Amino acid sequence: MKQELKKIQEEFKKQLKEVADFAGLSDLEQKFFSRKNGEFTSIMKGLKELTDDVKKEMGQMANDVKKDLEGLFEDKRLQIQQKEMADIVERESIDVTQPLLPKKAKGHLHPITQAQDKMEEIASNMGFVIEDGPELESDYYVFGALNFPDDHPARESMDTFYISDNTDWCMRAHVSNMQVRLMRKYNEDGTKAVRAAYPGKVFRNEALDATHEHTFHQFEAFVVDRNINIGNLVAVIKELLRGLYGREVDVRLRPGYFPFVEPGFEMDMKCLFCRGEGCRVCKHLGWVEMLGCGLMHPNVLREGGYDPQEWSGLAFGMGLTRLAMMRYSIEDIRHFMSGDLRFLQQF
Repeated sequence: MKQELKKIQEEFKKQLKEVADFAGLSDLEQKFFSRKNGEFTSIMKGLKELTDDVKKEMGQMANDVKKDLEGLFEDKRLQIQQKEMADIVERESIDVTQPLLPKKAKGHLHPITQAQDKMEEIASNMGFVIEDGPELESDYYVFGALNFPDDHPARESMDTFYISDNTDWCMRAHVSNMQVRLMRKYNEDGTKAVRAAYPGKVFRNEALDATHEHTFHQFEAFVVDRNINIGNLVAVIKELLRGLYGREVDVRLRPGYFPFVEPGFEMDMKCLFCRGEGCRVCKHLGWVEMLGCGLMHPNVLREGGYDPQEWSGLAFGMGLTRLAMMRYSIEDIRHFMSGDLRFLQQF
């Protein structure tokens, strides 16, 4: 038994030197000290077959060997632990000599985006679904489906940006391109009422001034249901404006022609800058032209899959950029697209 103990002791020391991590240390512990079949455990179980005198001597020797092996085992465990901690410190250490980097300025939402988010929230609370659509669009959805005649001035390149090698496609001049799309989407069988709002960016060949841009944003919505009237139209628009500005607003209707509505109106809002007294923004008229609106033309309802004898609708398109101008008291529309941080940092 003495020879067996010495052999185990030497073999343990030899294998311990080759251990490099905790996994190897665990394997070594199982090999020599496992309760079921560990090599040292097997030696200890054999003590009961010895005589009392020999058992006492061998037991003392076995305990000495065990203490020696356990001490070596613990020393190795501490070495591995220290090495792994050193590796972690090296990987995650911070160079305290590095100079403090300047904090990056945090951005925020553009004022047009803020106004759009507010309008979407109000419209959603009124039961409108909020949709988005393509900015590059077919001539059919921008004009044809909306009852524009072939010779309408808006279809000329002096007003609309067409694709040079395919004039069947253009940059949408209004978000009305979504009207027929959405009627078909939500009304497959011609029996469902629809409320939809769809803000977005539009493009027109405009001469630039304080109230006109070639790229701007609109917020449009429509309702298709039975027995829609002009009173419904005015009430919906006033509720949206009241929610955006946090107060009642004065509006007025003027007769206006739009191919996709009949009757059609221009709606003006009393200027919030001068409160109707007259200023640069309202061109000293006291009123600002905000949107076109009206009851949906029967031809547009037919394109959307509705029978105009049973169904009616209202539609309106607001200049979202102008709404933001009124909300934030911005006197020149060109500020929005200028990219001037001095302007944007005010919001």
